[in-house]
Amino acid sequence: MANLIPKTDWSLIQSFLAVAETGSLSQAAHRLGTSQPTIGRHIKTLEQQLNVELFNRHARGFNLTQLGLELMPSAQSMAAAMQGFRLAAAGHETRLQGDVRIASSIFMAHHALPQIIADMRVAEPDIQIDLVPSDTSENLLFREADIAVRMYRPHQLDMITKHLGDIHLGMFAAHSYLGRNPPPQGAGDLPDHDIVGYDTNDDIIREMRAMGIPATRGMFSVRCDSQAAYWELVRAGCGLGFGQESIGLADPKVTQVNIDFPLPVLPVWLTAHEAIRHTPRIARIWSLLEAGLRPFIS
Repeated sequence: MANLIPKTDWSLIQSFLAVAETGSLSQAAHRLGTSQPTIGRHIKTLEQQLNVELFNRHARGFNLTQLGLELMPSAQSMAAAMQGFRLAAAGHETRLQGDVRIASSIFMAHHALPQIIADMRVAEPDIQIDLVPSDTSENLLFREADIAVRMYRPHQLDMITKHLGDIHLGMFAAHSYLGRNPPPQGAGDLPDHDIVGYDTNDDIIREMRAMGIPATRGMFSVRCDSQAAYWELVRAGCGLGFGQESIGLADPKVTQVNIDFPLPVLPVWLTAHEAIRHTPRIARIWSLLEAGLRPFIS
C-alpha cells in the first residue's frame, strides 16, 4: 500500500480529507466547489486503488475506518505541502488584479466593510473581493482568507500582523426605549433598566464583575450571542446595550447613555500570510483596508 499512495492523484486525497473532516459527501463537495457524485467517485476510486475501506457508511454520513484514521496524518501533511506550494507561487504574482478574500467578524462585515469595499472597487476595479463574515478564526495558511480583520492578535505561525488601533465601546439605547424609560445616570441605575446581554457567552458578565458590578445572566432581559443581531435588538428598543462607539454615534436610532465605569476596548489587527502579504494585489487591498478602518479606531 505504501507504494500505491505516491501514485494516487492529489484530487482523490483532497476529496478523502474533505469527507473525513466534514463527515458527508455533500459538505465535502461544497467545501471543494464540486459535485457530490464527483466526491463519491473519488472516494470509490481511492478505495479501489488502495484495495481498502477508508470509511464506514451510515445513514448520518461517513466515519473513518481505523485504517482511514491512520492515513489522516499523511493526507494532512500532503495538504499542507500543497498549500505551501500554492502560497509560494502566489507570493510571486505581479499583477494588480485577481481575487482577494477578506475575513472579518460578522458585525464588522455588516457595519464597517461594505463602504470600504465599495471604495476599493472604485480604486481597483480589476481586483475582485470575497468577503467572509465569520466569528470563527479562518485558517490563512489554507487560504480560507487572504487578509483577516480581527479583534485579537492572531498567533498562527508565518503570519504578518499589524495593530491598527483600538475600537472604543459605549452603552447605547434606542430613542424608543428612552421614550419609555429615563436614561441611567450611572452603574447604580442599571438594575432598574432592561439590558440586552449575551446568551451562552459570559464576556459581558465577566467584564461587569471585574468593574465591581454583581452581574448575573438573569439581569439581562434579552440575550443573544450574535453581535450583529445583538445590535439590532438594541436599535429596536429592547434595552440598554453595548456597542462600538463609532457605529453607535453614527446611528440615528440610538443615543449613547452615560455610565460611570470604563469599558474595555477592542484591538483591531490586520493579518495575512507572510508568503503573500507583499504581492501587489494583497498589499494594495491591505493598504485600502487600513485606510478605510481608520475612522472606526483610535
